[in-house]
Amino acid sequence: MSKIGLFYGSTTGKTESAAEMIQAEFGGESVVTLHEISEVQNSDFDQYQNIIIGSPTWDIGQLQADWDGYFEDLDNIDFSGKKVAYFGTGDAVGYGENFQDAMGTLEEKISELGGQTVGNWPTDGYDFESSKAVKNGKFVGLALDDDNQSELTESRIKEWVAQLKNELSI
Repeated sequence: MSKIGLFYGSTTGKTESAAEMIQAEFGGESVVTLHEISEVQNSDFDQYQNIIIGSPTWDIGQLQADWDGYFEDLDNIDFSGKKVAYFGTGDAVGYGENFQDAMGTLEEKISELGGQTVGNWPTDGYDFESSKAVKNGKFVGLALDDDNQSELTESRIKEWVAQLKNELSI
């Protein structure tokens, strides 16, 4: 069994591509197993002590459709003792008032259910107005903006995964 379960929802493919890049940067399928949230059972989360959650922010600060449909099911999962990292895709220019809100919504819910957030990410280098994903001056996870900063995605993923390897002792 891999060491990390990465659960994601993706509508346009950007979040799925980021999930695949994260998996590769960790060392592949032997370390990270990808799970599309539309295809998971609650018990799939039980297999992992280390979890990564990925979601785009959709429309105006909303959860992506697959995450929206699964959101209430999260209440039936025990995240106690699990380390949970987050990444999100979004558009800071077009939706600067709610950049990465979906990531913040998921982090808030999973934290309430006992998940320990790891992988906080600096807000430096982003131009946005507000975000539910910012706590204590940092994003609760990796913020990606392929719409406006696609040239930074690969380097951000590399740096974030290196950070997570330390935080998760992998």
